[in-house]
Amino acid sequence: MPTLRHAVSLFLPGGLVVAAALVVLRPGVVPGVVEVYVHVWAVLVLLVGVFLAWYYNRGRIVFALLLLTGVDVALRWLGPGETFRGDAGRVVVAVVAVLLPLNLAAYAVLAERGPLTGGSLRRLIPILAQVVGVGLMARGYWPAVTTWLDHRVVGVGWTDWTAIPQTGVLAFAAAALYLVARCARHQDPTEAGFLWALVAAFVALHGISRGWSPTAFLAAGGWVLIGALLETGHRTRYYDALTELPGVRALNDTLSQLAGRYVLALVRVDHFKRLRTSFGREVGDQIVRMVATQLRRVAGGGMSFRYGGDGFVVLFAGASAEDAVSHLDAVRRAITAYCFVLRSPGRPRKKPAAPTPATGPRVVITVTVSIGAAEREDETMRPRHVIRTARGALRDATAAGGNQVTA
Repeated sequence: MPTLRHAVSLFLPGGLVVAAALVVLRPGVVPGVVEVYVHVWAVLVLLVGVFLAWYYNRGRIVFALLLLTGVDVALRWLGPGETFRGDAGRVVVAVVAVLLPLNLAAYAVLAERGPLTGGSLRRLIPILAQVVGVGLMARGYWPAVTTWLDHRVVGVGWTDWTAIPQTGVLAFAAAALYLVARCARHQDPTEAGFLWALVAAFVALHGISRGWSPTAFLAAGGWVLIGALLETGHRTRYYDALTELPGVRALNDTLSQLAGRYVLALVRVDHFKRLRTSFGREVGDQIVRMVATQLRRVAGGGMSFRYGGDGFVVLFAGASAEDAVSHLDAVRRAITAYCFVLRSPGRPRKKPAAPTPATGPRVVITVTVSIGAAEREDETMRPRHVIRTARGALRDATAAGGNQVTA
């Protein structure tokens, strides 16, 4: 179940941007002088977004921005009076209402690739093919497809609040539910950004019949994607991808802001190189993730950081060494009590329909950690001196046989 903090992080900042757009960008709210520059704003969103996506090497954002821009160009080509009234306008809106949410949901979950790689550029082919297909249907080709897109799937009362065809409403709903389910399982700023860009795109199409500018809301969706891009870049710089713990940069920033007394503890997995050599890199990564999970649960207000390789740092602000050692020893015992059961070579990767007895030996790994802690009592003591003292305590713990806390 997602926590309240998870729900808030899902709403911010994308949901806030879309909510603000609903309040500010409606006719009569924005001054006429500002409305003239809406298209300039949309172009600025595209240019800034593409530049940042290129800088952060995020191809999915580039294609999403191109999708939103393409929809905006198509709607402007039709003109405000032809969007729902003319035959071509109804066809374009119906096709866009189905294809746009499906495309956004697909690009949200695709593996990330740089915008200029060959594999990433091949993803542009479906977009170009869809543009050609929309143009052909607007000119009267494939009438059977056009008729299907305008087909009523459920009762009129379910969708009479919007001029978007029912197939489009269902496509948006399916894509939104899919992205919500993914965001509920794990926190990914990029996927959350795609979710709110999807909402902004729906508002853009829905508001056409009410006289709202689709360009303004599509541009708002672009700003949501830019915000997700910046948040992802921040997480990449400050958080470790394997453990999702804050990294060295975040640790340095935290230490530079701390005043007064604190305790810094260095944590190292005992015999990690030997374990990784014997059982492989995948098992080594699992060990690191397990230790990170246990350290994240440390009591006493401890903050955990990844310190490279099999190393971690636990920081207790305002604590004494005596208080911190008890909490560190508790997490050390929790790690020791956790055992790995290795997958046997002949064991199938998928769970069989009927249970089968194990044929090979049951291999269990017991993981232990050594912890060295140091207290900063004097404010003149710099963080690097505290780390050096903790490193010495860690060497003492390792030399004494490991699986212990030394301060």
